[in-house]
Amino acid sequence: MPEMPEMPDQPADRPALRRAALGTADISFFVVSAAAPLTVMAGVAPVAILLGGIGAPAGYLLAGLTLAVFAVGFTTMSRHVRSGGAFYAYITRGLGKRVGIGAALLALVGYNGMEIGVYGLLGTTTADTAHALGGLDVPWLPVSLAGLVLIWYGGFRSIDFGAKLLGVLLVAETGILVLLAGGVLLKGGAHGLSAGSFAPGAVLVPGTAAVLAFAFAAFTGFESTVIYRREARDPDRTIPRATYIAVAFLGLFYAFIVWTVIQAFGAGEVLAAAAEDPGGLFFAAITTYVGPWAADLMHLFIVTSVIASLLAFHNAINRYALALAEEGVLPAALGRVHPHHRSPYLAGLAQTGLGAVIVLAFALAGADPYQQLLLWVNTPGMIGLMALMLLAAIAVPVYFRRTAHTEGPWRTVVAPVAAAVLLAVAICLVVSKVDLFTMASTTVNTVLVALVPAVFLAGLGLAQRLKTHRPETYARFAAEPDAGTSAPDTQGEEPCPLPTPSSPEPESAPSTPPAPRPAR
Repeated sequence: MPEMPEMPDQPADRPALRRAALGTADISFFVVSAAAPLTVMAGVAPVAILLGGIGAPAGYLLAGLTLAVFAVGFTTMSRHVRSGGAFYAYITRGLGKRVGIGAALLALVGYNGMEIGVYGLLGTTTADTAHALGGLDVPWLPVSLAGLVLIWYGGFRSIDFGAKLLGVLLVAETGILVLLAGGVLLKGGAHGLSAGSFAPGAVLVPGTAAVLAFAFAAFTGFESTVIYRREARDPDRTIPRATYIAVAFLGLFYAFIVWTVIQAFGAGEVLAAAAEDPGGLFFAAITTYVGPWAADLMHLFIVTSVIASLLAFHNAINRYALALAEEGVLPAALGRVHPHHRSPYLAGLAQTGLGAVIVLAFALAGADPYQQLLLWVNTPGMIGLMALMLLAAIAVPVYFRRTAHTEGPWRTVVAPVAAAVLLAVAICLVVSKVDLFTMASTTVNTVLVALVPAVFLAGLGLAQRLKTHRPETYARFAAEPDAGTSAPDTQGEEPCPLPTPSSPEPESAPSTPPAPRPAR
């Protein structure tokens, strides 16, 4: 691996990210939009119902509860670690620089995988919508390339512009689902409303494991709240609030909407309807209970849902690249911030270029934009982000064991340890059901899953190279904004300084999981 140039000292007047630009609602828009609720519901939920039966709504609640437990330690850590590196900074504090650099590379690859694959979904959903509404046959590649330009522009503009745009798109996609739910509730469903989906007999079935795998994937992106620390107003309060709001909203909203669709068809009929046309399940329900015009709107809003998810992930990737450029791990040019928009514009340009190369490569290979570009690129990204959450959960109690603090044991030990166990189970579930996500052969699935540990190991190799050839870069990796380096510990690692609540440090200057295509 070629050595990257170290980042020179930045002048004091160099443009930086916009301070105090984002409130709780703004950050919540970013992370909920990344999850793409409408795409997840209309595309994935029918398969979850088909696999798990009428107990599928409970799977989304269980996934939400697991991630809420993870958020306890995660948000507690956010009050003590002020680095812009989010996941990798937390992991570095607890598990050392080698593991932290491995996590940094995994985060960069994972978030790129979650975004770039979705350009295939943008192409197919736009083509499906054009066919459904106007009978037009639109090729997917021009749509995906146009999407790359559109998302680049959204990331180039200021962060508050992106927050406002995502707010509008999120209201549209959640609004159409609320409209569907309202129609079903007002008419009492197919045979009256029932809470049978939450009965033990409906939940404790073999298919629940598959539902849980889909449910965990549906939350991907919620953890990105901490990436916006530098741009948040009162980040010690804003970030925890936004994280809990995102988890609570997604968990309750997903469960409610899936339950509503089950009521729309009836417990006895919904499985047959999902088996016959999974991609058309939500469209059939909203046509029956609201009207054909609402189904047309749903088609349009699925496209905007995908665009919102792409923009949210694009912004998260840009800020990870900015942080790593400031560390000296990536080229210094990626750390430049636009003087007017205050956005990491060169990081955004590089990310867009990478996306264009991968999209064109799949197109030239004659790959299917959905079954290969989306599923093959998206799946290892999703598993990678879950692995990062697991590492972060493990890092929290280790960090607080070494650091003087006033946090209670629930936040620093009990919740993080419980989250680590639950996340390990979740990863095992997803890996064991990976064929449901990829629809690929065993060989392809093995390669896709193996990419995650391979990237992490490559990160460990990069860490050793930095320590040997660029010790200054290695020593300051993930340091606090105003902190220097510290002496090595007995393990040969140079842990970053560990701040305490009594000496606060000044501030420095989330899925879309794969989804079956709606039927035309």
